[in-house]
Amino acid sequence: MSRALRCLFAVILLLAPAAGLAAPRRVEPAPDVHTVLDVGQPLGPGDYVWDTDEVPAGPTRIVVDLAKRRLYVYRAGVEIGRSYIVIGPPEQPTPTGRFPILQKHADHYSSTYGGAPMPYMLRLTWGGVAIHGSAVEEDWVTHGCIGVPTAFARILYAHAKVGDQVIVTRNWLPAAYP
Repeated sequence: MSRALRCLFAVILLLAPAAGLAAPRRVEPAPDVHTVLDVGQPLGPGDYVWDTDEVPAGPTRIVVDLAKRRLYVYRAGVEIGRSYIVIGPPEQPTPTGRFPILQKHADHYSSTYGGAPMPYMLRLTWGGVAIHGSAVEEDWVTHGCIGVPTAFARILYAHAKVGDQVIVTRNWLPAAYP
């Protein structure tokens, strides 16, 4: 093989990822989850359910569905909590993605947003996004955070650990959970 041809192959290999020619990234399948919660009817502002009876020990995962305005809590793949949420408005949207809980603080006040109370805060980013207790109403009331009823925030705070994964999406299980 000529030197020019080898150089061409080397350039192609170097540029392939930028051109989208690299091998596709592994798509993570949706986790196998089950619910034991008796919700009864769709949740409205301020509503939540929590039940850990007969649920085995295991890792905790939190899923936030921005479109449905719901937060789901799973332990060992079993749903143990669900809450109505408030989120950021279009001009300060709640970010989507996968976030580890970076910090917990039960009596937190925002240094970014004028000392706003953020009870039972679970920090998701160092840029001011967290899950925390809030007056949960139908209107937008956060600066991009995920607000949950304060009573639910207290329970979630007791169960969540630094490092637990939080997935924030716009379309979690659209038809499965009201």
